[in-house]
Amino acid sequence: MNNIEKIIKNLISEIGENPDRGGLKKTPERVAKSWEYFSSGYRTNIEDIINGAIFEEDISEVVVVRDIEFFSICEHHLIPFFGRCHVGYLPNGKIIGLSKIPRIVDAFSQRLQVQERLTHQIADTIQEVLKPIGVAVVMEGRHLCMQMRGVEKQNSFATTSAMLGQLRESAETRAEFLSIIGMAKI
Repeated sequence: MNNIEKIIKNLISEIGENPDRGGLKKTPERVAKSWEYFSSGYRTNIEDIINGAIFEEDISEVVVVRDIEFFSICEHHLIPFFGRCHVGYLPNGKIIGLSKIPRIVDAFSQRLQVQERLTHQIADTIQEVLKPIGVAVVMEGRHLCMQMRGVEKQNSFATTSAMLGQLRESAETRAEFLSIIGMAKI
């Protein structure tokens, strides 16, 4: 039994349940395996994700990958939050394989997080890897820590954004990105 399994078995006991009950007997093992996946972003290398999939292209329009599903774990309560992420960039002679963008989102989502930091980590990584003219990331998340406890607001969403370079400085370019993702205004 590894440390996480021991912790979970103890947690089950502490809340008043019997960790040896039939339905709970394998729960510590299942939870440990789940946390290995939930925290896999800590063991992910961005260079391995990119794997050379950066290509020289003379593109002058915004490239957008929208509606990327994500999930993460709130670092304050260890409860999930999840939603959609929209990523756009204005190339500066280079583009990235489109599948790499959701993988970058996953690499940072699969860590203990707050949505605000997560949004900026994705934008900063795209900026660092591609050195584009501009980057925009908008995330829309449902936070179970707000829905299941505390204020208990079932229909609340949190929206965060990170705008860099031309996508921050140019209202026209930013409006184009927001229009593409279906958000005329933030």
